[in-house]
Order: sequence, then structure tokens, then C-alpha cells
Amino acid sequence: MITLYKLRFLLTSHRFKHANKFISNGQLLNLVLLPCFASGRAVSSHRKGINGVSHCKAVKGHLSLNSFSTVTINRLCWKCGSSAELFFCSSCNVIQPTDDKSNYFDILNCEQKFSLDIKKLQKRYLELQRSLHPDNFSQKSSKEQEYSEEQSALVNKAYRTLQKPLSRAVYMLELRGVLLEEGTDAAADPAFLREILEINENLAETRSQDEVSAIGRSVREKLKDLTERMNSSLNTGDLLTAKELLAQMKYFTNIEEKVKDRITEGC
Repeated sequence: MITLYKLRFLLTSHRFKHANKFISNGQLLNLVLLPCFASGRAVSSHRKGINGVSHCKAVKGHLSLNSFSTVTINRLCWKCGSSAELFFCSSCNVIQPTDDKSNYFDILNCEQKFSLDIKKLQKRYLELQRSLHPDNFSQKSSKEQEYSEEQSALVNKAYRTLQKPLSRAVYMLELRGVLLEEGTDAAADPAFLREILEINENLAETRSQDEVSAIGRSVREKLKDLTERMNSSLNTGDLLTAKELLAQMKYFTNIEEKVKDRITEGC
């Protein structure tokens, strides 16, 4: 989590002269770092506060969500005017429209950290989809059907983003104001690029199933190590290191997909 003190220090250390003014006015400052995510951006950016922790409770047979994140959900039910929660009204139990102040961690009721319990995440996702699925609202008003489709689609997107380490890392950096621009990898470590080139060449040239599997195991070990280091960097607020690790994760994830394709094709 980036505290207000850390954020102010980070901004001023990067020569943002009016950092205190921007922070006090509640404005967001995006840190534009060197580009690293060249393609396949699977996430959208919710440029807002950090660290969402929430809890759920049952309301008249439906699963609803109260959010205790840095962004307060404070809105009224569109139908009865009572205080509305993230998915359903606590009074009339009518489904609510999506809330643009909630991030994917809020939606899936998990702590905003890189290391997630994937089984717990999946369980939460399935619970929400059972509650929000459009089939449950086929006999409801057109507005409720519309909100159900929007909420269900948003839950799907949140789950797809947080499920995999690469897209989760991209999303967490974006939440912290790090804008990952499209571009080249000219600033990447030459030794690292040579390593990637060598692995790709070996994978392209080999016709041995055993060698392909060995490359796959090696790449998975690399990704495991990068994932652990990414978790540490995000926990300590070291965003520059996290950005560099993300670039490396991108390369090894691409190789991992190539290995899967080769195994599927039978080499």
C-alpha cells in the first residue's frame, strides 16, 4: 500500500514541484514510466485510490458487497432511494448499476495485493455470477436486466484480470498511477534480451518433445521467481522495480504460451 507520505515523497523525488497541491486537491498524478507492455493489454485502468478491502453479507437471498476501500461507495438505490451497496439495494434488494469508483479487488472482495488465493478468488467469482447472472432477471424490468448484464460482464472482466499474474500486475501498477505506454523495449537489459533470444531460438529449432518440456519447466521456474519478486516490489511500493519485472514477465509468459502450443501440436 502506498501511504500519503510515500506518495508525496515519490512525486517530489521525481520533480513534481506541486505534488502537495495535487494530493491535497485529490487529483491523480500518473507516473509515466518507460514502456514495457507491448501488446495484449487485457485490463482497463481505474485511476483511483489504493488498497481495497471489503466484506460480503447475505441480503434477502442475494450476495451483496460492502466496500471498505479508500473509495467510499455512497449512493442511493435507483428504485427506492435507500442506501445502495455494490450490487444490490440493502432495503428493496433490487440490483444496482455498476459503480465506477470500485476497482476489481473491491468487486471480488479480496485484499488489494499481488499474492492472491486463486481458489478463494474463483469461489467469490462463482458466487457473484450465480447471483448476478442475467438468467435470474429474465422476468424483471428492462432496467434490471440491463444492470444484470453490465454487472455480470464487469465481474467477468475483474476475474479474468486478477486471475493471471501478468494482467494482475499491470492492473495493480495502473491503480498506483503507473501508466504503461505502448512502445519498444530499447531500455531493456541487453543480457536479458540475449537470454530471451536464445530461449526462443532453442524452442524454434528443437523437434524433441522432451526438450520442449524442459524449456517449459525452466520458464515456469523463471515466472515463479519473477512473481515472488513482483509481490515484494508491490508490497514495498517499489514501482520502478515492479515495472522492470513486469517487462520480464511479459517475455517469459509469451514463451510459456509458445511452449504450450508446441506441446499441443505434438512438436
